[in-house]
Amino acid sequence: MHRDPIATVTDADLFEMRWQRARGDLMAPLLRLYGDRIDAGELHDRLHGLLAAKWADRPADLRRLDLARDLEPEWFCSHEMAGYVFYVDRFAGSMAAVADRIPYLRRLGIRYAHFMPCLMPRTGDSDGGYAVMDYGRIDPRLGTMDDFRTVTAAMRAAGISPCIDMVLNHTAKEHDWAMRARAGDPFYEGFYRLYDDATIPLQFEETLLEVFPDQAPGNFTWDAEMGKWVWTTFNSFQWDLNWENPEVFLAILAVILDLANAGAEVLRLDAVAFMWKRMGTICQNEPEVHDILQALNQAASVAAPATIFKAEAIVGPRELVPYLGAGRHTGKVCNLAYHNSLMVQFWSALASARTDLMTHTLRHHFPERFTGAEWATYIRCHDDIGWAITEGDAEAVGVTGPGHRKFLADFYAGRFPRSFARGADFQVNAATGDARTNGTLASLAGLEAAATAEEIELAIARILLGHSLIAAFGGVPLIYMGDEIGLLNDRTYRDDPHLAGDGRWMHRPAMDWNVADGAEAADTPAGRIWRGTRRVLRVRAQTPALAGNVASRILETGHDKLFCLERPGLDARVVALLNMTDKLQQIEARRVGLDAAALPPDLLTCSPPAQEGDRIRLPPYASLWIEEPRP
Repeated sequence: MHRDPIATVTDADLFEMRWQRARGDLMAPLLRLYGDRIDAGELHDRLHGLLAAKWADRPADLRRLDLARDLEPEWFCSHEMAGYVFYVDRFAGSMAAVADRIPYLRRLGIRYAHFMPCLMPRTGDSDGGYAVMDYGRIDPRLGTMDDFRTVTAAMRAAGISPCIDMVLNHTAKEHDWAMRARAGDPFYEGFYRLYDDATIPLQFEETLLEVFPDQAPGNFTWDAEMGKWVWTTFNSFQWDLNWENPEVFLAILAVILDLANAGAEVLRLDAVAFMWKRMGTICQNEPEVHDILQALNQAASVAAPATIFKAEAIVGPRELVPYLGAGRHTGKVCNLAYHNSLMVQFWSALASARTDLMTHTLRHHFPERFTGAEWATYIRCHDDIGWAITEGDAEAVGVTGPGHRKFLADFYAGRFPRSFARGADFQVNAATGDARTNGTLASLAGLEAAATAEEIELAIARILLGHSLIAAFGGVPLIYMGDEIGLLNDRTYRDDPHLAGDGRWMHRPAMDWNVADGAEAADTPAGRIWRGTRRVLRVRAQTPALAGNVASRILETGHDKLFCLERPGLDARVVALLNMTDKLQQIEARRVGLDAAALPPDLLTCSPPAQEGDRIRLPPYASLWIEEPRP
C-alpha cells in the first residue's frame, strides 16, 4: 500500500505559521499608531524581516521551550508558580553567583525569578538601575551578558523562569541614541521629545503630574549642550522616548527579542503608563499605550513564543485592568500586571483593623478573571507604597480619601498612636498633604518595633497573613528578597552618596545569608517566617483551585474584620478567610457557603478549623484555606 511521506515541519515553517497566526493582531494596532507615518507595506516587510532575523538567532533549547509554551499557553497561570524578586548584587554578589543560589530558591518553592534592573546603567544616580545606558550589556559591576545566559540556562533546567526589566518609557541621557541626538543626528533626534523653546513644554505642564516632586520637579529639562528642552518625566537624566515614531517601536522590539534570546522568559515592562503623550491630559494610560503593548506581545509570539510580558503600571483600579486586556485588546496585551491595589488594601486593612474598604474596592473594580492573563500579587516590592485610595471608594465606607491616606502615611511612618510600623515618608506632596511610604515588609508589619514576645508573635503573624493573601488571591505571588526571613529596614544607605537621596534604599537591604542558610531549622523569628512562607507556597502548589486562571470571587459577608475569598476550581472550591485584626474573630460558616457540621480541615495546618457552634473562629491575624471537593 502506498504511503505518503511523513511531512517534516521545519523551524522556518513554524516561524511562518506563527507569523500568519499573529499578523492580524500585530499589524492592526501598528497601523492605528503609525499608519500616517510609514507606508503599511514597508512596515509589514521590515517587521517580518526583523522577527525572522531574531528567530534565526534563537538558541535551540529556547525554540524547544517555545513549542512547549505554544502547547500550554497559560503555563504561567499554574498554581505551582511563585516568584522571587532580587537585586543581583544584594542577593548573590554577582550575576555568575546567582546560579549558586538556585537550590535555595527551589527549597523555598520558587518557579519564577525576577532579576531587578541589571542592564548597564549610567554611572552615579541611575534611579535604581532604571536609567539604562546600554540595553545590550549587563552592568559590568555584576558580570556580562554571557553570565546572564549561563544563569538563565541553569534556571531553565531547574524549572525557574527568569524575568528581567525592560524600561520602555525612557533611556539614560548617556544612551547611544541620546548621544547621537545630542550630536545633531536627525534620525535619533526623532527618538526623543525635544523642543527648541519652552512654549510647548509649558502647555503640557499645565496638566502633568510630578512623579518625584522632591528630587526632580517638573517634566522637562533644558539641555544646554543641545540647546533644547527634553521631556524627562522621572529624572533629568532619563529622557522619554518618542513612541509616536515607528522607529522607536522597531528598535525597542529588537532589544526585547535579544533579551528573550538571552534567556529572559518574562519581560517586566517598566513605566508603561507614561509612554504616550497627549496635550491636555496627564499623559498616563492613553489608549495608544495598549496598542503598543499588544503589538509587542504579538510580535514576541512569532519570534519568541516562550516569552511573556508583565506591565509595571502602578495606577488606579479603573486604569489598571486594561493592562491585562479589555475590549479589543482582550487576551492580546500583557500577561501579568502588578495588583497594586491588593497591596494597598492589605496595609490599609491592617492599620484600620477593618476590611470593608478592602472588600468594596477589590469586589467592585476588578474582574474575577482575565483571558490569557493574571495578576502578579505582592505585599512589598523594591518601590514605595503610594496610597492609591480614591475618594469614591473611601466615601463608600464612610471615610474620606485625603483623611484615610493621611492616616495610612502617619500609621506606617510610626507617628500614629499605638502604630506597630516603622516606615518612613517618601515624596511628600506639600500641596495635597499626600505622602508615600518606604519600609521593608517586616518593619512595616511590626517586627522592628516589637519589644515583647507577644509583639514578635503578632508581627510574624502579620507577615505570614500577607503571604497567605497573595498566594490565595489569584495570580503569581511574588516574594521580595529577604521578606521570607524578615529582614528589617537598612538605614546605612544614607552613607552612600549615590543612594542617600533615595529613601527607597531603606527597604532594599542586602540578603543575610548567615540567617537565610540556617532559617529552615532555626527556632527564631526568621526561621518561623521562612518555614511559614514555604508552607504557604507548598500548599498552594498542591491546590489547583488556586491557579491564576481560576476566578477570584470576593465574598461580601458583612463582617468588617475578615477578608473572605472564594476560588471555584473545577474539582474543588477553596474558601480563604483572613482575620485582619489582632483580636479573635468569628463568622457563621453559612455566610461563606460552608456547612458548619462538616467543615473540611484547613489546608495550611491540616487541622479542623476551630468552631463554636456554627461559627468558625479565627485567632488574631489567622488565615484559613478550606477546600471543599465538588460532588
